Amino acid sequence: MGLWAAVHAERLGIKTLLVDAARIGQGASGGLLGALMPHMPDKWSEKKQFQFDALVSLEGDIAVLEAETGLSAGYRRSGRLIPLPKPHLHRIALGHSQDAERHWCHGDRQFHWHVSDTAPVDGWIDPNAGASGFVFDTLAARVAPRSLLKALVSFLGKAKHVRLVEGLQVDGIDPDNGVASTREGTIRFGRCILSAGHSSFPILDGVTSGLHSSLGQPVKGQAALLKADVDAGLPVIFRDGLYIVAHEGGLVAVGSTSENRFDDPLSTDGLLDGLLAAARAMAPVLADAEVVERWAGLRPKAIDRDPMVGAHPEHPRLIALTGGFKVSFGLAHRLAEAAVRAAAGAVCPFELPETFALSSHITVASHKM
Repeated sequence: MGLWAAVHAERLGIKTLLVDAARIGQGASGGLLGALMPHMPDKWSEKKQFQFDALVSLEGDIAVLEAETGLSAGYRRSGRLIPLPKPHLHRIALGHSQDAERHWCHGDRQFHWHVSDTAPVDGWIDPNAGASGFVFDTLAARVAPRSLLKALVSFLGKAKHVRLVEGLQVDGIDPDNGVASTREGTIRFGRCILSAGHSSFPILDGVTSGLHSSLGQPVKGQAALLKADVDAGLPVIFRDGLYIVAHEGGLVAVGSTSENRFDDPLSTDGLLDGLLAAARAMAPVLADAEVVERWAGLRPKAIDRDPMVGAHPEHPRLIALTGGFKVSFGLAHRLAEAAVRAAAGAVCPFELPETFALSSHITVASHKM
């Protein structure tokens, strides 16, 4: 989110300092999955419409970024494959197919939620996994997280208005006086966009009055990368929290756990082993695939689960840009634009859902006992 914010600031000509406490991509953004999954098309809402528009627009935004940098972000609208093990799930899926025809349209583009008795591709998913059929949606996509980060950093490396500093921890923020404290001294700012992942929450807690609960928490995720001779265009397999994502170069990502309690945020364990076993059973072509990397990291989960964006109601110079621990890659470009335009006092061409506002999360945390 912070990198996208810096990209938007550069394009608007805003003098900006982007400070990262460690190395770019060392946190949750440097993971493996990169699955860009839409919400279910039923019970349509403001939030689902925003996510849909963001997922559609991301394709064009990445294409522009790739043209500007000459780098690939590993993006592909590969679709999503969902096995249906029970008859009632088939009936529900047929209803979702009609919902998608109503809601999944953007200009002259129509995205679909196909329901069939057999999988649309051979040799990828176990046919027995879909005893009652399969769903194939044409909206879902994937991106290679680390490749996208490299493209964003490359763009910023040529920026005229943005400077990037890595390895500098911000220890505290005085939003009213426009001062951020670091071990190397203070940084003065007109506006501060706080996009420090789960580390944003303690800072926001410290400057917010009347809270009965923290504004968010870290959630641990584990994933793995396998080497397999598979087509990079295969759809993402999804079922009950298991994602299997084919990437370029014969790599397949598997994940991910969602752990609210953990001892070591960066270690992998038997929970990942369980995911790998489930993935090999779901996609038998991966049965003997070599695990080339095991990964763990912490993602930011705001108290109301939604992304957390916008000016602090008590400290308008401080703007949040965090949360959304499962949807960040698909929404970050839009959320960042909204945050930058709020910081610049500029009109945003779209509206954020009300529940995304920092003030909405503060209300929840102030009433939670």
